[in-house]
Order: sequence, then C-alpha cells, then structure tokens
Amino acid sequence: MIVEYIRYQLKSHTADELAEAYGVAARYLAGSPHCLSYELSRCHEDASSVTLRIEWDSLDGHVQGFRKSAEFQPFLRAIRPFFAEIAEMRHYEPTAIVWRRPT
Repeated sequence: MIVEYIRYQLKSHTADELAEAYGVAARYLAGSPHCLSYELSRCHEDASSVTLRIEWDSLDGHVQGFRKSAEFQPFLRAIRPFFAEIAEMRHYEPTAIVWRRPT
C-alpha cells in the first residue's frame, strides 16, 4: 500500500468549494479498483489549509492504473481549478508504527 497526501493552501478558493469539487471527484476515486480509501480534512486552525489522504494499492496502481484509466479524466476535470493551490503532492510508505483505539 502507498499513501498519497495532497496538501492545499487555498488562496483563490474556499475549503467548501474544494470539498464540493471532491464530492464530484470522489466517485471516480471510488470507481478505481486501485483506490482503497480517501479522506479530505480541513485544518481547524487555518481554514485555507486542506489535506487529501488517498490510500492506493500500490504506487503503480495509482500512476499506471488510475492515471491511465477512464476514471482519471473526469476526476481531473473536477479538481483542475485547484491545481495552482497545491502546496504538496507526494506518496508515502506506511511504517509499522501505527495504533488505533478499538471501537
């Protein structure tokens, strides 16, 4: 598994506008067999800072699978207005250091 983080520093748009765009784009993420989960989070202290976390089955699944699939172009159209506001877009490998409280 690989985790992609896309951090937005919004200047021309609001967090609500970005969330609305991802409301549309999310159906294309969910339609990809390579996407395992996604989460859009707004910063509590800074309303202009928003982070998207996407879990992919692999880096290849994201880059070669999703980006070359039929789902990618409509996904891209939905979020393209926000590209200039991306502060970071990187892939991370999870480590063994993890804990979650049982529910």
